[in-house]
Amino acid sequence: MTAPTQTPVTADSLVARLFQVIDSRSWDELGDVFADDAVYERPGYPALEGLDRIRHFYEHERIITSGAHEVAQVTGGLAAAACWGRFRGASRDGDPLDEGFADTYLVRDGKIAHRKTFFYRAAI
Repeated sequence: MTAPTQTPVTADSLVARLFQVIDSRSWDELGDVFADDAVYERPGYPALEGLDRIRHFYEHERIITSGAHEVAQVTGGLAAAACWGRFRGASRDGDPLDEGFADTYLVRDGKIAHRKTFFYRAAI
């Protein structure tokens, strides 16, 4: 009997899974993509440190109530990767959201150890 073949984790598959979990609001599955000690940096918030803190952000603080990420490109390898694209959705107040974004990732053992998000807005 042959053992089932498991698809290896790639930067593309990890990013796709990350946004599948986020867009479907499957907060119990965040541990599938983030390491327990992951750090998530995002504009407007202090660094989110640890899986529990990241989950709390998504469940209770994030202004988004629904929407989807559209990834235009993923680049890099599994140790360090980046992606960019667009998010379209709605805020908790019902306002439409349409925002360009870019992410960088450091990955350890197939999970995100560090994520940093950038938005396309004038800042300086």
